[in-house]
Amino acid sequence: MHESSTWYSERVRREVTLNRWGHRGQPVLIFPTAGGDAGEIERFHVIRVLKDLIDAGRIKVYSCDSVGGQVWFSKEGTPEHRMWMQHQFHQYIRHEVAPAIRRDCKDAAATIWASGASIGAFHSAAVVCRFPDVFSRALAMSGTFNILRFIETEFKYTQEYFVSSPLQFVPTLKGPHLDKLRERFILFATGEGRAENIGESWALANVLGNQGIPNRVDSWGPEWHHDWPTWRNMLPKYLGEWTE
Repeated sequence: MHESSTWYSERVRREVTLNRWGHRGQPVLIFPTAGGDAGEIERFHVIRVLKDLIDAGRIKVYSCDSVGGQVWFSKEGTPEHRMWMQHQFHQYIRHEVAPAIRRDCKDAAATIWASGASIGAFHSAAVVCRFPDVFSRALAMSGTFNILRFIETEFKYTQEYFVSSPLQFVPTLKGPHLDKLRERFILFATGEGRAENIGESWALANVLGNQGIPNRVDSWGPEWHHDWPTWRNMLPKYLGEWTE
């Protein structure tokens, strides 16, 4: 059920891993949290709670290393470097990970769903907004969407950050890119308990809504915290509904 591929990516200048669970069904790319790796979702029992959907052939799950998150949380290099790497990470997803998923699915035109929690939610929403020709839906859980707050000093963002952050670039979209994005859907699911900030989800939801991009915010209430038990409940619920 589980397969793993590793290669050196010139885009992010390091060795990267892509894991897969399942053999058929809707391809779903799950981004790790923070600086997590491609095996994080298995270690935290996400694959276990998705097992019925995977075994039934309703979904085929993929996960990659969170290179974009790693540079922020390790404070790698300068802020300019981290912003550059954020952009490069998304290019790696579009031009290396997505083609690898499509080859594995034996479908050169397959549309991919994205998901993730915390920083993973940022990446899942961002790839749908940046690449709506490839990613058609996102489940963004307990999202952290204002990445600038991880810079230790006040800093003006670069062009690489601008094109990577939906809060910044989505208001400027127009033409065919926006038309395609209006055919997509992003669901923001979040608790309101410990370490949660539903305001981050509402902020991006409002940006999308102002551009006519379909989205929804689901609050799970104050008893749900920013932690794996929350996300292990959210993922099978929504992916199950979406594949009925």
